[in-house]
Amino acid sequence: MAPGALFEHPDVPDPFKPCDGHALETTSDLIDDVNVLKDKLKTKQPTTAQPDTDIYTPSHFDTTKDKSTFRQYTTACSRVRAFYLEQHTKQTVAYNLLARNTFHAAPRAHMTVWQALEKLNTLIDDSDPDTSLSQVEHLLQAAEAMRRDAQPRWMQLVGLIHDLGKLLYFHGARGQWDVVGDTFPVGCAFSDRIVYADTTFAANPDARDDIYASEHGIYTPGCGLDRVMLSWGHDEYLYHVMKTQSRIPEEGLAMIRYHSFYAWHSEGAYRWMMNEKDERMLAAVRAFNPYDLYSKSDEVPRVEELKEYYQDIIDEFIGKDKVLAW
Repeated sequence: MAPGALFEHPDVPDPFKPCDGHALETTSDLIDDVNVLKDKLKTKQPTTAQPDTDIYTPSHFDTTKDKSTFRQYTTACSRVRAFYLEQHTKQTVAYNLLARNTFHAAPRAHMTVWQALEKLNTLIDDSDPDTSLSQVEHLLQAAEAMRRDAQPRWMQLVGLIHDLGKLLYFHGARGQWDVVGDTFPVGCAFSDRIVYADTTFAANPDARDDIYASEHGIYTPGCGLDRVMLSWGHDEYLYHVMKTQSRIPEEGLAMIRYHSFYAWHSEGAYRWMMNEKDERMLAAVRAFNPYDLYSKSDEVPRVEELKEYYQDIIDEFIGKDKVLAW
């Protein structure tokens, strides 16, 4: 790639133009629908043997659920396919270098975790007067499902915050395509196990680059996912926020970073990148996945009744009243 390509990117959006948070969340929900369907239909991947630790115990909260009652995916497919066509066209190495440079150049905002939760609530759900479930309530559903299964406190925190990276949509994102959606590595050949990979990557310039389109691209086998550049979005953004500003263990950071990396944790792609640490992280992400997919049908939690409990966990792993750079 010529050096000048690093500066080829979509126009910066008008910072005064309001973002349609409801449209973002609708797209995000439809993406979840497709992943729920895939999870129901696929043969479960074998799990590598792991230490006798709480997080690797199979989830119990969803064992009695009729998963066919979750949102139907049929009407979602055309909209989701259009979303992935845009995402798969624009998520290039050049854009990802730019996004990371922008992230490290200056914080977008300064807030505590609970302030960030409340801001996400306002920016997304207040745009939809008919919604019956706020963002905080949805995140609390995941955290409470973990709590009922006696998962460790740090994992309950991950459940509470795992979608907080959607704040990126209101702080410099180019659109929906660099906020939500399944994630994947850039800088090497796109796996055919990425959702809709057969029809959506043709217009991505990296797909025609001699290096980026090769099997291993800019990486080496066994390099480890810590060295891999995943497509930029709310997962990668929140991971970088929490990596240096929290005491969440590495398994929790992996749950945040990889929870949308379905080609890897659910479809078995990109195993050639993995090192010994990644084998452990894969088991952790798979332990997290049911809480992400299947907690939305649980009863609506009472935020004010639970705030003190979760604020105590936030204080433990992030810091009491700690203001984070977002």
